[in-house]
Amino acid sequence: MTRTENRSMFPLRTLATLLISAAVFFTSVSAAAQTWTPQIRIDSIFSAMDRDTAPGCALSVMRDGSPIYEQGYGMANLEYGIPITPRSIFHVASVSKHFTAMAVELLVNEGKVSWDDDIRTYVPEVPDFGPTITLRHLVHHVSGMRDQWNLLRASGWRWEADVVTQRDVLDISSRQTALNFPTGSRYLYSNTGFTLLAVVVERVSGQTLREFTTERIFEPLGMTDTHFHDDHNMIVRNRAWAYAPDDDGEFGLRNSIPDFDVVGATSLFTTVHDLAAWDRNFDTGRVGGRSALERLHERFVLTSGETIGYAHGLSIGTYRGLETVGHGGSDAGYRSNFLRFPSEGLSIAVLCNFPSANPGGLAMRVANVYLADRFVDSEAPSQEGPTVPISRREMEALAGIYHTEVGDRMSYVSREGGNLVLIGQNGRFVLRHLGSDRFEVTGPGGLVTIRPPVGSRAGTLEFPPEVDPDRYERHDPWSPNTTDLREFAGSYHSDELDTGYRLAVEDSRLVILHRKLEPTTLEPMFRDAFRAGNRRLLVTRDSRGRVDGFRLSDGRVWGIRFRLSDR
Repeated sequence: MTRTENRSMFPLRTLATLLISAAVFFTSVSAAAQTWTPQIRIDSIFSAMDRDTAPGCALSVMRDGSPIYEQGYGMANLEYGIPITPRSIFHVASVSKHFTAMAVELLVNEGKVSWDDDIRTYVPEVPDFGPTITLRHLVHHVSGMRDQWNLLRASGWRWEADVVTQRDVLDISSRQTALNFPTGSRYLYSNTGFTLLAVVVERVSGQTLREFTTERIFEPLGMTDTHFHDDHNMIVRNRAWAYAPDDDGEFGLRNSIPDFDVVGATSLFTTVHDLAAWDRNFDTGRVGGRSALERLHERFVLTSGETIGYAHGLSIGTYRGLETVGHGGSDAGYRSNFLRFPSEGLSIAVLCNFPSANPGGLAMRVANVYLADRFVDSEAPSQEGPTVPISRREMEALAGIYHTEVGDRMSYVSREGGNLVLIGQNGRFVLRHLGSDRFEVTGPGGLVTIRPPVGSRAGTLEFPPEVDPDRYERHDPWSPNTTDLREFAGSYHSDELDTGYRLAVEDSRLVILHRKLEPTTLEPMFRDAFRAGNRRLLVTRDSRGRVDGFRLSDGRVWGIRFRLSDR
């Protein structure tokens, strides 16, 4: 069922006739028949965005590879008043990844490449880090290679202002002298791997990724409105424009469009209608055959023996007791989600053009409508055991900043009234004391162990190994004065980023400056450690205790080395 794409206004007489007819009809319908249909319930989920002054989303619900409900909500283009329809074309960001993986699978089928090949066989620009990095490591995000977007941002690229090309990604990747972690030892999402896989497809096939996937995937499946967008200046008919909040803009919005020519990790353009044809291929195997589809779902076993939940560009998990397979995406103002419930033959695609859309959450709510009688609801069980009282003095001994040198990551424990609160990237959670240094993280559930300092031994914070295998050590907060901060003032340079930063003291604050980026205040954390948003900066010193540089970490990039170049 597809909503009409014509939104022209009815003449008043016609509208009046329709209203009278509807009133006569509904008065004759029994109350029992007035229950909501699935489609009406789904429309209510998207109702807040279904207006002509807001961006929105396109939806496709698929059963066994065929669309059973397709709809558009909100506007594809606010300047020209064009509504979103199931055939509006969206940039789907990281949903692109399993299409890139399928392109490699086709080459594997033909014996032209192997997932166990060394990436340097095809892309010698990748540095020799020692142990072999294979295509398999890249597709599962276990290579340890630093993420291209974090590297480019740290080197001065400005999103939606500077064009990024494949060549730029290869250049900055070739400058790296270290990995985030030993290859195969842990999972950390890295877009670099999929950009490199796209380069492999191009160099082995002799075609661009756009040409190869159009010929080998999209045309055979009838996906006529789908392509890899490798030229940001290219005109695309029926494209949904993307937006971001702006208090000073028309409708409180501004344009927010990716301006990069990088493919593989991102840059697939498609529609929810075309994604139904792609979904059908999971059942028919028309493209790739069963062997490629089975490999697409293979997960990786880390050197620790743990099996990760990420396959070949697909995340495999569960929702309310049912297995899920899919992927989300986020670039500029675009948000996307492609979600499959294989055991139920149900799939959902939600593509949106504004940042707060939350298509993953919307897809789950749509699933709740169609699979209500199939779910096995299970709430996260509370950890066994009563709450054990803990004194204010004991809480103060545990409060502080916890740091691990692996990625210079930090978590915070604070005392707030009569509670301890754990603060991290995923939010703030009250801790319930279970005794023996164990705490339940209320809300998401799970346990953490927080041990107080004893003598010269620092206090520690530990998560379950499957969540985070690293031990965090406690540090006291630091409040440096202006004299303390002047020690860090100077110019610093990174060969890996081919860029420089300057640290300066302004108004009793330490500020980090770059010629292309906005000045940012560095917040002191503990001695020689600072934070600016997600970026962590830890000062390094020589054997005589003098400042000689710093290392910078930012989410998916760990330990970029900067050396002091000039006072």
